[in-house]
Amino acid sequence: MLVAIAGGVGAARMLAALSSVTDPAGITAVVNTGDDTVLHGLHVSPDLDTVVYTLAGQINPETGWGRVGETWGAMADLRAYGGDRLAWFNLGDHDLGTHMFRTSRLAEGATLSQVTAEIAARWGLRVTVLPMSDDRVETRVTVEEGGASVELGFQEYFVGRRHSVPVLAVTPRGVTAEPGRRAAAAAPGVLDAIGQADGVIICPSNPILSIGPVLATGGIGDAVARRRDATVAVSPIIAGRALKGPADTILADLGHEASVVGVARMWAPYAATLLVDTADAGRAGEVEAAGMRCVVAPTIMSGPQEAAGLGRTVLDALEAAGAGPRR
Repeated sequence: MLVAIAGGVGAARMLAALSSVTDPAGITAVVNTGDDTVLHGLHVSPDLDTVVYTLAGQINPETGWGRVGETWGAMADLRAYGGDRLAWFNLGDHDLGTHMFRTSRLAEGATLSQVTAEIAARWGLRVTVLPMSDDRVETRVTVEEGGASVELGFQEYFVGRRHSVPVLAVTPRGVTAEPGRRAAAAAPGVLDAIGQADGVIICPSNPILSIGPVLATGGIGDAVARRRDATVAVSPIIAGRALKGPADTILADLGHEASVVGVARMWAPYAATLLVDTADAGRAGEVEAAGMRCVVAPTIMSGPQEAAGLGRTVLDALEAAGAGPRR
């Protein structure tokens, strides 16, 4: 069995790549829920939905999020009523059905894990998709705006501000105990899956915004660290840049080097191997000096063949470490 620590778009593509070269029934994805938010009374889980839609072949290929063939009637009506003040976060008509189902089931007393399993079953997924926690974890982003420090919800920063403002801090609220609130626990099955896995993969997602909250929740980081020798991380940074999103800028904002070397310094406590793109072959020695074995290979999943190639490279890296599923 493989366990993938997952965020949104990059992780979803990594999971699809792995599913194309190994039995998807042997893959468990532990997915970030720090991005979850409530909009118009609906519980929205962006990373969970991106993973599910991608694996189901339902993702919008142009945006990397939302449903393929989406329509936007509800948003158009909402914008006509209240303008961008109410419609700053786009929810497609088909996507709304998922959020309505999730919200109604949670109101009935189901856990997020149970609802996620029901949504995955609706699409016939063979990959097991687990939220990192059934408890509320909220990623808060402190930014510099107008000469002052302002704390925003994740979606306010990412969508509302288009992740274009300098970041001063990122805090996953709920991962430690607070007055009147216990610390979030790992969702049922998460820690057992990591402990029993043949190999663990840290997907090429934003290290700060997507993977960091997962590792900070409910002992998940400690569980991955205990499997360090059997863990391979895939760098989301290629030649100093993120392919999508603000991973490079936010790493720099928070004092990390926006490079594969900076990624290696972050992931060295959790993974023994870092997979980097051929564009960063010249920095392999620095990655190894940071405490990780470096594997150099093409990592850009520009098409099905390239994605499958990356999936096979990950399996090869696990096998070289004495881990991974039997092939």
